[in-house]
Amino acid sequence: MSFQGKRRPKKPAPRATRAARTPKPGTEGGPFAKANPERLINAEPKPVKIRADEAEANFRAVHDDDGTRLQKVLASAGVASRRVCENLIAEGRVSVNGKVIIEPGVRVKPEDVTIHVDGVRVTLDVEHRYVMFNKPAKVMTTMSDPEGRRSIGDFLTGEYKNLRLFHVGRLDYETEGLLLLTNDGQLANKLAHPSYEVPKTYLAEVSGQLPAKKAKQLKSGIELEDGPIAADDCTIIGSAGSKTMVEITLHSGRNRIVRRMFEAVGHPVQRLVRTGIGRITIGDQAQGSLRDLEPQEIGHLMDLTSTGGSNG
Repeated sequence: MSFQGKRRPKKPAPRATRAARTPKPGTEGGPFAKANPERLINAEPKPVKIRADEAEANFRAVHDDDGTRLQKVLASAGVASRRVCENLIAEGRVSVNGKVIIEPGVRVKPEDVTIHVDGVRVTLDVEHRYVMFNKPAKVMTTMSDPEGRRSIGDFLTGEYKNLRLFHVGRLDYETEGLLLLTNDGQLANKLAHPSYEVPKTYLAEVSGQLPAKKAKQLKSGIELEDGPIAADDCTIIGSAGSKTMVEITLHSGRNRIVRRMFEAVGHPVQRLVRTGIGRITIGDQAQGSLRDLEPQEIGHLMDLTSTGGSNG
């Protein structure tokens, strides 16, 4: 086709190039908001049918005469009204300590059991709070800073200011993204402990054109000054000019580990955003804002830390 005498149509930029452009941080959605905005989404629940003898055995395994009726425990945890909770139990959608329960008459002690509805952990402790903070760059991961730099405490307003929240783990001064705040010390310690291998996902904008063989190298493992390290996953999102955007997941909590890994393969990080912890993601939450975690998100964190050395 000849374009003589006609305006040549402008070709769109390749998809990889468009993907590699770094969105500017701001109040609408924050950085990388469109990269993967999914949060936990429950699949369509399917009622479970079990044999009468199995149902009776499950009842005996979890029933405690001194406990509280299961439907009342669920209602108190905010799952639904007591009547709806009775229906959930009858449909086989509730399990206690891994046992499917279909008898509303079962009694349990909430402090002694683990309850799931449609496979999602139910949070029975209503006294603790779990908050997601989208940390901007150049903010200290402390509640205050003697040198006057911005810190987490500067963003705690309203009711959050009086909750005595503390941060779970750390993000360095320049790193942005998902930071969990809570007043649940036990869960915070488990999430930070290496034995639970809690996976964390980051989007990194690195210098230069990162070749696929180096992404594979990061997955197979490299040697750093404080020992070997390997990413759980490392995917090149796209590249443009002198930069490449990479998504990397790992469960190590070592200091500045993502930055040091990319430096070791010759591609220093220009910008770094933590986008997820387990299956919980920052989504389109605005930078500098806070929100309470949804019950299913809290349940996921508890599942991640339910047994040492496993990420659930």
